[in-house]
Amino acid sequence: MLTDSFEKLNGIRFVEWLRAYLRSPWHPTVIAALMIASELFSLELPVFYVYLAFGILIVLFERDTLPLVPVIACCYMTISAKNNPGKFTDTIFSSPSFRIQLLLIIVVAVALLIVRMVSFLVRNPKRKYLPEMTFGFAALSAAYLLGGAFSGFYGGRTVLFGLAQIGSLTFAYFYFIYTIDWATVPKNYLMSIFLTIGVGVAVQTIGMYALPGVIGENGVNRSAMYTGWGIYNNVGSVMTMCVPAPFYFAARRKEGWTFSMLGVAFYLAVLLSQSRTAMLFGSIVFAACVVIVLVKTKSIERWKHVVVYASFLVVGVVCAVVFRQKLQSLFRSIIDIGTNPFGRPMIWKACLKKFVQFPIFGVGFYETPGGLLYNGGIADLAPCPPDVFIPPRAHNTYCQLLASGGLFAITAYGVHRAETITTLFLRPTTEKVFASLCICALVLTSLLDCHFFNFGPAILYSVLLALSEGENRRDGVRGSLLFRRRFRT
Repeated sequence: MLTDSFEKLNGIRFVEWLRAYLRSPWHPTVIAALMIASELFSLELPVFYVYLAFGILIVLFERDTLPLVPVIACCYMTISAKNNPGKFTDTIFSSPSFRIQLLLIIVVAVALLIVRMVSFLVRNPKRKYLPEMTFGFAALSAAYLLGGAFSGFYGGRTVLFGLAQIGSLTFAYFYFIYTIDWATVPKNYLMSIFLTIGVGVAVQTIGMYALPGVIGENGVNRSAMYTGWGIYNNVGSVMTMCVPAPFYFAARRKEGWTFSMLGVAFYLAVLLSQSRTAMLFGSIVFAACVVIVLVKTKSIERWKHVVVYASFLVVGVVCAVVFRQKLQSLFRSIIDIGTNPFGRPMIWKACLKKFVQFPIFGVGFYETPGGLLYNGGIADLAPCPPDVFIPPRAHNTYCQLLASGGLFAITAYGVHRAETITTLFLRPTTEKVFASLCICALVLTSLLDCHFFNFGPAILYSVLLALSEGENRRDGVRGSLLFRRRFRT
């Protein structure tokens, strides 16, 4: 921004060095490393200040906001297990000093983002177009805000939670669509971001095993596994979203077999998350990635990948036989519960009853049946208490939409999903194919959990959509339902 107004700054060595760093692989690596340090060692506040400092430098001296992508993508996953507000009452979030400083950081960050966007649009007037997914997001936003209308349960809390949901789903998408110079974005940038995030979340997954009560005499107790930003299910879902990233490089790079090995490591991290949903759908995503890599590669390169995958299969079978008891101990919690649905069918049936009672706009988020069945108790089908902001949810995207927003919400979601499909698969590229697998990971795991309505995965989803559409704009192709033609950015 400063360099736009004072062009002489462009020739200063510091500015040139800073831009080179921000466009290099080191920048997302540093951001992810800070995310790991914050989550493992409770360094939230120092890391927030460092993220803010990066944001200031990017806004003032970079030509666009591309280097903000890893900052936005990683910030949610910085909260440590020690400061998990859902597990403990005495955390940094209960400190007045922390809350004041956090509010200050947010205010400064928002002000900078707004000023940078206005500055970019003023200097790039051709950017005043509607992004490809505008109509679907507008419909989904209206559905969230109107959820429960005319049911007797509609209120300010429903609107506020709907706004929070909309913000997590749309902010990164619209902001980056308008403020990134797509002609300068490397084709592998999106997958490199998710590769780095995947490494970070894998480290956090391993870190969960160091928590008290996880490893006991009878084996691993997964109910004691959590980070500051979610339990093992949440971690497993994000890890599953990152699985396609290394396989993208495996399919595109010479000697890509090394990335196939990293992809196998990502899949093992999904298994270590102890999330049954992530393990199930992560296996499907992993298998799809393997097939695509074998189809995309040729000759000796393909055989190198075959060796990696065959070796993984053989080693897995041998370990299952030789280390059977240790593996049983590792996955003791999952073995004990088997296929117990923990009350999900009960919740889904109750959601459908709510939909039948109020079919147009549903009953809103706070009257939607939610929660899970634990320790032989009854699933939480009662209305959400008035002092709780994040309500129990249905653990299925479609049941949630039907109960919370009725036919209006499920129709809006259908329009949004149709727009994402046309954007991703109009003139598909390798990057968009693997990005679609990342999105599929979220969509699939949300069939049995509530990840689509969690803020962190929603932000990652928004980033995926923005950079996928950005690839269309870089190539001069519009992929929306309404416009399928070449255009100029």
